[in-house]
Amino acid sequence: MTDARILLAGASGLVGSQVLRSFLQDPAFKGRIVAPSRRALAVEDSRLSVPVVDFSSSQTDILVNQSINQIAGGAIDTYVCCLGTTIKVAGSREAFIAVDRELVLKLAQLAHVAGARHAIVVSSVGASRQSGNFYLRVKGEVEDAMEKIGFQRLDLLQPGLLLGPRDQRRPAEALFQKLAPLANVLMVARRLRPYRAIAADSLARAIMALASANEPGIFTYTYDAIRGLDPQD
Repeated sequence: MTDARILLAGASGLVGSQVLRSFLQDPAFKGRIVAPSRRALAVEDSRLSVPVVDFSSSQTDILVNQSINQIAGGAIDTYVCCLGTTIKVAGSREAFIAVDRELVLKLAQLAHVAGARHAIVVSSVGASRQSGNFYLRVKGEVEDAMEKIGFQRLDLLQPGLLLGPRDQRRPAEALFQKLAPLANVLMVARRLRPYRAIAADSLARAIMALASANEPGIFTYTYDAIRGLDPQD
């Protein structure tokens, strides 16, 4: 992991920003990170390239590949995806799908073509293409599609509510964050524990830990397994 070349999707978000910070603050990390974003990030580092991209544009592939060539020698080892929005923030179901499914998979394909054999994707607890819930159904479709791309190792993290400060105002989520500590205490049954809320920084540390994994296969993690990966837990 110390010299890994990473394509990081969602670097401006709650989890992705902490993943990026964790990598760059690690003095042992000698690798390179390509973090395509809709806006410039307030981070500068010789190990980081942030192509500012309109992801609805046909230029997305070109701009991302240019960054991969410039900073990572044309190759990627690991795809880390922390992309995620809500229907309300996106504005419509179609716009939500464009980000949470189509963009996730487009960047995954770019990473795989560039040589990535490992992918780490933040999904959601309850994700299933058979779900009656639209959000969870889309997440399940993404998981199924990721399995077919051909990564040698695929890590699917399925957290519940993510705890931490967000740039975007999400009033309902803010209320749930306040109630989460009590809800977590009440969720003691084994079947309920996967739905516990989890701190975004804990999830980020779990992703950092997984970046060093190399055993081939498809692995899924819910609350307890994610916490088990966090070295600070």
